[in-house]
Amino acid sequence: MTHAMLKGSNVPIEATAVRAVLRWAPGQGAPEVDASALLLGPDGRVRSDEDFVFYNQPRHPSGTVWRLGKKRVADGLTDTIQTDLAGVESAVGQILLVASADDVTFDRVRSLRILLYDATVADAEPLAYFDIKPETGEETALICGELYRRGGGWKFRALGEGYTNGLQGLAVDYGISVDESEATTTTPTPEISAPLPPEQPATGVPTQPAYGYPPAAPTQQPSQLAYGYPHPAPATTGAPAYGYPQPAAAAAAAAALDPNFRLPPQGPQFIGR
Repeated sequence: MTHAMLKGSNVPIEATAVRAVLRWAPGQGAPEVDASALLLGPDGRVRSDEDFVFYNQPRHPSGTVWRLGKKRVADGLTDTIQTDLAGVESAVGQILLVASADDVTFDRVRSLRILLYDATVADAEPLAYFDIKPETGEETALICGELYRRGGGWKFRALGEGYTNGLQGLAVDYGISVDESEATTTTPTPEISAPLPPEQPATGVPTQPAYGYPPAAPTQQPSQLAYGYPHPAPATTGAPAYGYPQPAAAAAAAAALDPNFRLPPQGPQFIGR
């Protein structure tokens, strides 16, 4: 016997495995509808992202809930979730059966129905069906119904609860984490700063010359000149300066001459008159 269900009603499920079939009428401009399932723990939320069975993750790791995929049948188009109720982990108390329309509102989906079949019987009549009527028509995801534990067995409840923010919004409500690249808000990218220079010794003398405008004068002269605008003049050295002679350099050179040094004899052209 097939139960025609109203919103909020429930029926017991005697089958050990069921197929939940979403069916809708095709037509020009009609969107694709996708079936998915969320396995909920005792707190009414998923235990991890693996408890979300949908088009990008079509099989639960336990192997007890999976997506069969879409078909064209005489009455329209279908997408199906199958569940092995006998094998579902005891920590799972509810399985939500969801329809989404890829950001297209459900007022454009005609004759949407969910049908429950005994998956262990070939060509069986449906155990139950529920014609889903969106409340506003602006919904882009719908919880069509739920399988839930009761008294050691399972029941199915017809729901038809809608979300206007799509499958992502519905999934987040039940504890699914969404990738940041898909979120509506983004975190500003931090500016990339230039790498810090090597740690300086306690004296403040840089290990490498600075580039660009010079830093404040160090306590000691660097081993190499800085690039860019010049630093204060370095201390004089024993080597003579190039270009115009420096007084200090000339005096040092004269002091270094041998006092007994005499010029060699000169030719007549150098003798004074």
